Amino acid sequence: MNAEPTRENSKKNVDRTHWLYIMVIVAVVAGAIVGLVAPDLGKALKPLGTGFIALIKMVIAPIIFCTIVLGVGSVAKAATVGKVGGLALAYFLTMSTFALAIGLFVGNLIHPGEGLKLQPYKSATGGAEDPTVQFLLDLIPGDIPVLPTLVLALLVGFALQSMGKAGEPVLTGIKHIQGVVFRLMMMIMWVAPIGAFGAIAAVVGATGWAAIGSMLILMGAFYITCALFIVLVLGTLFRLVTGLNIFQLMKYLGREYLLIFSTSSSESALPRLIAKVQHAGVSKPVAGIVVPTGYSFNLDGTAIYLTMAALFVSTAMGMPMNLGEQVGLLVFMIIASKGAAGVTGAGLATLAAGLQAHRPELLDGMGVIVGIDKFMSEARALTNFTGNAVASFLIGKWTGELDIEQARATLAGTSPFDENTLLPENEH
Repeated sequence: MNAEPTRENSKKNVDRTHWLYIMVIVAVVAGAIVGLVAPDLGKALKPLGTGFIALIKMVIAPIIFCTIVLGVGSVAKAATVGKVGGLALAYFLTMSTFALAIGLFVGNLIHPGEGLKLQPYKSATGGAEDPTVQFLLDLIPGDIPVLPTLVLALLVGFALQSMGKAGEPVLTGIKHIQGVVFRLMMMIMWVAPIGAFGAIAAVVGATGWAAIGSMLILMGAFYITCALFIVLVLGTLFRLVTGLNIFQLMKYLGREYLLIFSTSSSESALPRLIAKVQHAGVSKPVAGIVVPTGYSFNLDGTAIYLTMAALFVSTAMGMPMNLGEQVGLLVFMIIASKGAAGVTGAGLATLAAGLQAHRPELLDGMGVIVGIDKFMSEARALTNFTGNAVASFLIGKWTGELDIEQARATLAGTSPFDENTLLPENEH
């Protein structure tokens, strides 16, 4: 009885997300046109981007606190399932760190944003601030320091973990609070088109075609980096450990890729991925542990994006990070990126948290990222999804829970996946 409404609601949510996506694209194009045609008007629109970034800053600390506390609890639960959980977490941590390092490497290689010299709102006004604009910006609550929040969240997480069953009601309560914070984040994201319009108009008005060129370079470099990561890093691991071909796996998951591309989220394909890797020879326990855990802890595409975007902002602001700051950012993102899953805009909040923790003055340059974030979401989602698919096969092989003959037959197309297995009445 309840299956149909749920399906309809899900469809409605996807459609609404599409509208947001289209609105952001229209806003970015409109902002670029205004910046090119009327530079002074474009620069005057900068407070729209500044206000949106202030809204993002407002929810950084609650998102970080809830996700880290729940993340520590998830680690404890995953580790208790023994060999599979422990191996999965070790693999996820290694791959996330590697992906973050690749993002830093590529960012240092291409120096995206060089020459833009973005300026904060106050210094860009060139005179007395508009009292109405300042009043509206002052309505937005101030941000909470991120690093103390992170430390507190870790301590609370470990304390709850040590309490065992007694701590479960508190974790449940924090999960409900996280739901409220994520709903608030989603509400803020509906203002993203306005923020993107103001931010892009201002930066293009100040720097002209150079801004558009820099954004295209960042997006192109990010897509190429994700593609090479999938083919060279994940593909090589996949071949060495299982002897299977990454391109055959990608062909097998073609329908899921289309679903992810249309929704800009890998969350939509999670049930299908579990079913498909099981059909391809991964045991049910491994698929049931690795895939859901990977969706929170194994975000390769998001990791690459976080470090590349952080370097873009610092270079565009004319305040490049030194090696020590980059290493500190890497360590911070390893922990904070665990909260970058599950909701539209959480990646932006995590990026803002990293910048605020290391160089708060860089937050004013994030408006440009808001404009192009949506253009990079597909590559992030596809890379995250592929990383989790590969992880299930690797951990299945390492734990002796992979039927390699079934895997070969499935990827070769001789044992096709039956879509009917996804229907509830066929579940065992």
